[in-house]
Order: sequence, then C-alpha cells, then structure tokens
Amino acid sequence: MIYNHLGRTGLKVSKLGLGTMNFGWVTDESTSFALLDRAVEEGINFVDTADVYGGPQSPGMTEGYGLSEEIIGRWLAQGGGRRDRIVLATKLYQPMGTGPNDKYLSAYKIRRAAEASLRRLQTDHIDLYQMHHVDRSTPWDEIWQAMEQLVREGKVTYVGSSNFAGWHIATAQQEANKRHFLGLVSEQSLYNLNARTIELELIPALRHYGLGLIPWSPLGGGLLGGALRKADSGRRSSPDFLATVEQYRPQLERYEALCADLGERPADVALAWLLHNSAVATTIVGPRTPEQLTESLRAPHRTLAPETLRALDEIWPGPGGEAPEAYAW
Repeated sequence: MIYNHLGRTGLKVSKLGLGTMNFGWVTDESTSFALLDRAVEEGINFVDTADVYGGPQSPGMTEGYGLSEEIIGRWLAQGGGRRDRIVLATKLYQPMGTGPNDKYLSAYKIRRAAEASLRRLQTDHIDLYQMHHVDRSTPWDEIWQAMEQLVREGKVTYVGSSNFAGWHIATAQQEANKRHFLGLVSEQSLYNLNARTIELELIPALRHYGLGLIPWSPLGGGLLGGALRKADSGRRSSPDFLATVEQYRPQLERYEALCADLGERPADVALAWLLHNSAVATTIVGPRTPEQLTESLRAPHRTLAPETLRALDEIWPGPGGEAPEAYAW
C-alpha cells in the first residue's frame, strides 16, 4: 500500500480508505469483520464511518443508526493490536434522535455525539472527527470551543469537515487561526470523473489551507465501475440505475472503450484518476465483500499517461479549471 500525509499534518493514511456505510445495512457483521481484517492485511489503515451509518439515511428515520460504529467497536474489541493499526475516522451532524438537540453542531451536541461514538466504537479516542455538513446556525466560536475541549481531553486527535464549500473552509480556518487552533485538516467531498464541481473553488481552498481531500462516491454510485456492461448484461437492473446509464450512455460507451483499450477495469481507471491528483490524501471505497476490496487494491499502483488523462477530460469534462480563470480572466 502507498501512503500520503493527511493534508498538512504528519499523519499518514493509505491512498485507499475503507468506507463502512454499508456495515449493518447491506453488509452483515461477519462480512464486515472480514472486510476490516482484509483491509488491515493489505495495509489499508484509514477506516471511515459515521454515527448515522447502519441504515437508510432518510429524514426522520433513525432505525439502524449507529450500527456501523458498533460493528467496528466489536471488531476492535477482539484486540490483537487492531486499534493501533488503523486511523479511525467518524462523523457527526445528522439527526441521531427526534429531540431538538439531537442534530447539527452545537457544543451540546458535539460533546454528546463524541461520547456516544466512543462508546459504540469501544475506544478512548477518535483519530479524525469530521463534521458531516456545515451548520449555518452555530457560530464557529462555539464549534471550535467544543472541538478544542475534545482535543484537550484526548478524545479527538484531528478535526475534519465533509460537504463544505470553499468559503466554509476559509471561514473555519480563519476562525481557528484566531484561537491558535489547528482547525481542519481534511475535507470529505463528492468527487469523481462525473462530479467535478469542486475543482472550481473547493480544491483551491484546500490547497491554500493545507487540507487533504477525501473523495466519497469515487465511482459515482457504480456509474464509473463498468455500468454499461452490468446494465446490458442484466447484472444490475434497478430502474434508477438503468435510467442513469441511459442518461450517460454516449459517455459510458467512450469511457468503457477507453478502459478496454488500456486493458484496465473501469473502476481502477476511475480510482487512479482521483489518486493522480495531489490534493487527494485518500479516497473512500465501499466494498460489500472482501473480493471487491481486493479488486480495488490495483488502483493505487496505476499511473495514467498524459494522453489518457486528456482523453478522460474529453469524455468527462470538468468545470474548465479553477475559479476565476474557468469563467473569467
């Protein structure tokens, strides 16, 4: 496995990270354990979860929430040095109950959420505590005060964000700097060949402030993982998936033909494209089986030639570069 620094920190994380959103929902506990074991065996040290993972994340529904953390906690409880071999990342923000303070980022919620995650994870510290979304109603002084307290108590080591805009990153970091606090070290965001909006404002902000980018949905919900072949063969037949395939069929035909010419799996090309970007610290993969995880391990060792990168840009064009040059001078 190849490792990168997580942003400007001295912490090193594997270029592939294990996402656990499926744990307890579509992946049972024994398979989840096998995935964690395989990940560690293969040198993957970044394990990403969230307090809401373990069930369908729908407004007003909390059934199953916390199961992913609980499964990881039971895996860690087996001992054998498991905790020391992983960088454990989790998140807070979304509703974990129906009370008025069971969501968002008040100091009250941050403290309670962290303590609940620690109990479920059966550990005494979270390596990377990520805000799952920006909270526009809570002042940064309150958020940073609560996070600083967790760091002082040794319950949290680093703080990250997820689904922030570039100006949210700038605001958060400026407020942290005023408090002489490290602030954010990473941002987890939607990024793949078919979702490149963050190249405009977010990636330049991350580069400026020294945050590591952690893409989620690197295969675009399966679109970039051989979707055309799977749809046409009947391997995936859900109406939503088939509608998406038809929407992007011309691009998919060119993309999968390019991958075939390269002798590479579409999923590996999509992951390798992300990992060639120096802003990316690690990218989240969410395999359902150990075999799927093993297949993904090829990607960090794939180098895409300049002509391949140009061809991918033609098939999946981005926003035109970084702002403001993308739309002005």
